[in-house]
Amino acid sequence: MNEQLSMVFILVESVGILAPLVFILFHLLRQFLFIPVAVVCIAGGVLFGTALGTVYSLIGLMLVSILFYFIVQKMPKTYDKLSKIKEKWFGPYRNLTVGQIAVLRLIPFIHFHLMNFCLLQRKKGFKQYVWGSFYSNLPLAFFYTIFGQFISRFTPSMILVILFALSMLVYLLREKMAVIKWKEFFKESTSV
Repeated sequence: MNEQLSMVFILVESVGILAPLVFILFHLLRQFLFIPVAVVCIAGGVLFGTALGTVYSLIGLMLVSILFYFIVQKMPKTYDKLSKIKEKWFGPYRNLTVGQIAVLRLIPFIHFHLMNFCLLQRKKGFKQYVWGSFYSNLPLAFFYTIFGQFISRFTPSMILVILFALSMLVYLLREKMAVIKWKEFFKESTSV
């Protein structure tokens, strides 16, 4: 993780006054370099301070989410693959709420684009998707920018307590009902 942070620092510090623009664009490149979102947000807090780091990270995350919205709809195989992953992780009839997505984004090992896909399933229209993205990306940018320097000091037991608390929050924010279509509920089994 230190090497990844060092790479972000060197890249952003070398461009001077264009550093905010480069940092925002780095959010777009991050997924191709396999750098976690948390690392980039932590670097934003160190480089630009709490307020500006959060704003720049939020802008970068919003651009990534909007780009995902347009790209995934042009790639049906990727859409189907993400649909199967979502079904495997959360069940066939579960739609995550925006609050659940926001909390799940705080867990570092939950894939960012899987959460974008869950949001896309929840908010079909572009405007609703953008607002849902904003509300679910804001805690991520804020948390990792502000608390990033303290996360490295957490003990393993403290990390487990935080992950347990986030899991409970995801459970409490769940949708309280599931709609199953009549044909799916009474599906005929093909095996005899």
